[in-house]
Amino acid sequence: MYSEEEYLLISGIQHFSFCRRQWALIHIEQQWQENYLTVDGNIMHENVHDPDFHEKRRDLIVTRAVAVSSPKLGICGECDAVELKRSEKGVHVFGYDGKYTVTPVEYKRGEPKESECDAVQLMAQGFCLEEMFCCDIPFGYLYYGEIRRRVKVVFDSQLRSQTEEMIKEMHKLYSQRHTPKVKRRKACNACSLKNECLPVICGSKKASDYFWKTLNPEEDT
Repeated sequence: MYSEEEYLLISGIQHFSFCRRQWALIHIEQQWQENYLTVDGNIMHENVHDPDFHEKRRDLIVTRAVAVSSPKLGICGECDAVELKRSEKGVHVFGYDGKYTVTPVEYKRGEPKESECDAVQLMAQGFCLEEMFCCDIPFGYLYYGEIRRRVKVVFDSQLRSQTEEMIKEMHKLYSQRHTPKVKRRKACNACSLKNECLPVICGSKKASDYFWKTLNPEEDT
């Protein structure tokens, strides 16, 4: 069990899956820059995040900006939306009569990605909800603004294992306060932190080499 002081943000796992270095720059070094993609994504989440929003449609209840956490995994954050559907196979939810299944829904500005970065973030939310409600959650949904529909994500054993391993690696790097190096790739061009990361300038050069040349300029050839 982790203490609350050790909790890492669920939103960070999406950064971590996309790029370990980007995650470290944001969550360890506290660096951040906006670009069109981040601003557009923030606007979408501002429209979605309303903790006072509760919508009921027959046997379905939708709540937004739901705070979640997992002492077991040491993560916390918010679900964009959580759907509670009345079902005899569900669990009791405080404040509501009957039993309900629990399903997280995450909103994204773009379109479905080839990578798993959105899926692992949703799975992390699922872990928190399972722990909080003492239930099993078989799937969740990712809503993409570009295609204006949602995609079902099955919480299978592979995704669960992959997400848990990422969270463990995040905790290890965070405890070491280590910002890892990564290889430059095409995705770096769209990253809002490319000027802070300096993937081209840094390359494979070591910090020790830089300091040695600075202190011994006569040996620089």
